[in-house]
Amino acid sequence: MWSNKKPETQQNAQTEAKNFGTNQSSKHAPATWEGTTAMSTDAIRPLGATADRATARLGASLHVKGEISGNEDLVIDGSVEGLVQLDERKLTVGATAKVTADIVAREVVVYGTVKGNLRAKDRIEIKKDGSVIGDLTTSRISIEDGAYFKGSIEIDKSTEKESSHSAFAKSASSLAGAPAGKTI
Repeated sequence: MWSNKKPETQQNAQTEAKNFGTNQSSKHAPATWEGTTAMSTDAIRPLGATADRATARLGASLHVKGEISGNEDLVIDGSVEGLVQLDERKLTVGATAKVTADIVAREVVVYGTVKGNLRAKDRIEIKKDGSVIGDLTTSRISIEDGAYFKGSIEIDKSTEKESSHSAFAKSASSLAGAPAGKTI
């Protein structure tokens, strides 16, 4: 059953949050992170972010010319001209986005319009209303019914072979009791 009564540590944290940035001082002791509290860290996490990675958003009214690079997932709803490079991250091209750029990322999902070459280490997805004009290089691809695509597709099996071979070597050596080492 849910109760309206809050643990004292949660009340203190809420009081501290209300007083943050003001000259008022709290009558309660500051909240502690030790022990059990009912507070969730989800309240401070951006929408759409997972525990280990953040997601940035380029809004629909924004227009960027140049190079975008970074170490976080990115959702583009505006327009971009140039280069987008997010080597180990996911790029989502939103339904309102117009991207005229070459793209390099771990994963690319297209709901909008892209003119340029796409290179994804893991996969490329073109959703039903998505449009891509350019060459694709990836190890996995998905093009939904209704999507538009004009260009060539190169399936790059080298990253898939490396990861599966490495995983096999690790599991085989752990079964043998030896540490995973160099594979041939």
